[in-house]
Amino acid sequence: MPKEGEITSLLRDTRLGNRAAWDRLAEIAYPELRRIAETHFRAERPGHLLQPTALVNEVWLKFMKLNAVQFNDRVHFFSLCSRLMRRILVDYARTRPARESALHALSATGRIEETALDLDRALNVLEQAQPRAAQVVELRYFGGMSIEEIARHLEISPATVKRDWLAARAWLYSQLHEVSP
Repeated sequence: MPKEGEITSLLRDTRLGNRAAWDRLAEIAYPELRRIAETHFRAERPGHLLQPTALVNEVWLKFMKLNAVQFNDRVHFFSLCSRLMRRILVDYARTRPARESALHALSATGRIEETALDLDRALNVLEQAQPRAAQVVELRYFGGMSIEEIARHLEISPATVKRDWLAARAWLYSQLHEVSP
């Protein structure tokens, strides 16, 4: 388990081009990245051709290619990784027939099966209207972060995070029902 602040320190070192920092970061961040990928896959259809390990590897390769990405801290790093995982899964879904790629979205009554593209469109609309609420969804649902972690990251109260989470979830539920009656 990494020491408190170790990931943030390694992220700072990677900005300086320290290859050993990238290697150490890969080693200690992998379990959390894998957990985030597994969270994304909980919502994917069974038998998906991509697997969590492949998704983590693809994210890592993209960051290594970019090498210009600057992460503020551990939470920012994992948040961007989760967002990139979502992008990869959406891009993958675009190359497959929509009926083959189902994604479950949270709702007040459980999960509703929708396509990855429908959920992505709804999240993009939410992001335009309510950026903070969309960020809460990304961090909570896709990133698996707690209310308290999100509150610290966004520098808002846990009560505000809960309100954003509930409102965003209800709004997404209504949008996804309109997309696919």
